[in-house]
Amino acid sequence: MPFDKSDPRSRLGINTGSSETVGFGSTSYVKFYESPPQRSAAGESTWIARGQHFVLTYSELSDEAMLQRQGHSDEYFVLLPDDTAAEVTLDGEATTVPGRSVLIIPPGDSAIRLPAGGRAACVFTTASAPDLADAAGNADVYREDAPNLAPATAWPEPVGGYRLRRYSLDVGPDQNRFGRIWRTRSLMVNYSYPRPGPRDVTKMSPHAHDDFEQGSLVLDGSFVHHIRWPWVTDMRLWREDEHEICAGPSLAMIPAQSIHTSQQVGREINQLVDIFAPPRVDFSEQDGWVLNADEYPMPEGHPR
Repeated sequence: MPFDKSDPRSRLGINTGSSETVGFGSTSYVKFYESPPQRSAAGESTWIARGQHFVLTYSELSDEAMLQRQGHSDEYFVLLPDDTAAEVTLDGEATTVPGRSVLIIPPGDSAIRLPAGGRAACVFTTASAPDLADAAGNADVYREDAPNLAPATAWPEPVGGYRLRRYSLDVGPDQNRFGRIWRTRSLMVNYSYPRPGPRDVTKMSPHAHDDFEQGSLVLDGSFVHHIRWPWVTDMRLWREDEHEICAGPSLAMIPAQSIHTSQQVGREINQLVDIFAPPRVDFSEQDGWVLNADEYPMPEGHPR
């Protein structure tokens, strides 16, 4: 039993890493506070990290700075973790949205500005943002494709077509739902609830994913990412356990088939956002877990 019985994920049947494999991918821990930004301009500091199928930017912006994408080929997420409002300009038309939001930006020309300054994180597919993927602080990890991953196939188009979509983070917890989950055709974020103080060490949740990576973005506080590698029949593939402490802001990439769990250790608020590409089928099949499921249909043959 990888989860405490009170954890909604206990119903998923997630494995504990017993599958056979021909090899494992590499972990990477990109600690933005330990390295200079990949992109630095007037009023902007942006750090970049990636997985196989997604790329993350984390930006600290002045009131004059602007994050822009020209002719972007698909949707992307913008995470606004603080109360700071944002001005979103799409094809020349500006809209103001409140802070503490998750945004989905449609394809095309877009610009994000924080009139009062602040921080924003964006999540793109690597296919739509190869320029960012190549600039990532952990780009070397992905010079060769990571093993054991399912292909990044886009799901059906959103109901009503592409448009700016905004979701408030002020969603109350539900004992039958895990976190706060939103998806696009190609991406999924699980914006966990803030976790005050250290985690109860008697309620850890070690588990593994057969065919997808997990990106864990620390926005606030500190986490220890515990990684263990299954003892497969080929002993040459065995590895030592990893116990990497990552404060915010940082991104940890957790490979498919590795046994993992994250332990918050900060004394105040610890905030984690998990990123998946493509969207997780198991989360999507749970009634009520994906908060915008009515806008983004699952592939044909799935009930939700």
